[in-house]
Amino acid sequence: MSSHNTVLPNSLNTPGVERLRNKRVVLASASPRRREILRALGLEPEIVPSTFAENLPLSSFEQIHEYPVATATHKAVQVYEKLVSENPDDPPDLVIGADTVVLTHALPSTTLEMETGTRQELLEKPTSKEDNLRMLQDLNGSVCEVVTGVSLVYPILTAPGYAVKEIDERSLVYFIDNPLRILQAYVDNGEGFDRAGGFAVQGLGSLLVRKIDGDYNNVVGFPGASFFQLLDKLVEYEEDFLQI
Repeated sequence: MSSHNTVLPNSLNTPGVERLRNKRVVLASASPRRREILRALGLEPEIVPSTFAENLPLSSFEQIHEYPVATATHKAVQVYEKLVSENPDDPPDLVIGADTVVLTHALPSTTLEMETGTRQELLEKPTSKEDNLRMLQDLNGSVCEVVTGVSLVYPILTAPGYAVKEIDERSLVYFIDNPLRILQAYVDNGEGFDRAGGFAVQGLGSLLVRKIDGDYNNVVGFPGASFFQLLDKLVEYEEDFLQI
């Protein structure tokens, strides 16, 4: 059996982190931003990107916030089952799935939908420069909600052989009321083209943003604090967590 060393020397010695030592931990994402966040927080998981199509119908969700959580779970389960099938002698101990979306028309304590009946629009990655500009114009001078769903898949002894634990983290991003020339310059730069909502808050996109209410890392793509809190809770409340 292969040896695995996910925990880095700079990690905090929390119960959840200690349980990850010498375990095969997999991130079901190709996102360099998620990998960088986890590495900065003391973990370096194996990278096995999910091939899940991310095309769940929004109409199937009662609450729009459920969409990224469900997508994250599909990603994690797909990678978990793939790795178990490929190498049953060295299955993953933990697979981490994540999906980040941007929702328009968020307000600090409620949503515009609740106030006026206007539905929040889910913004994923722009499909073109024109689509990127449309997104930024919609967000300009407004507040959006960034939601990341995180799903953990790990082995258990009962069917179907794995358990799933899910969380979602929500942050508010307040945009400056920028002139069109600034938005167009950002679109032309291309930084936001591969980002949910069409902007990267950790890069030049910070020039479009006035402030963030909530977890900054969540806006970048992975809510590290909530993830580590979930690990600690699983260690506390599930005696067999990562012990099989």
